[in-house]
Amino acid sequence: MQTAHQSALTAKHAVLDRQIAVETQRPLPDAVTLAELKKQKLRLKQELMQI
Repeated sequence: MQTAHQSALTAKHAVLDRQIAVETQRPLPDAVTLAELKKQKLRLKQELMQI
């Protein structure tokens, strides 16, 4: 059973996933932005795995 915290983290993870997809589809993706989005996504994933 998911808690509200887990649901919120999962939702944030999905948003970051979409943002990464949008950025990579741009003609000239911003590498710095992509790196930061991926770091945030990884942090959320790690936090979800610890729960």
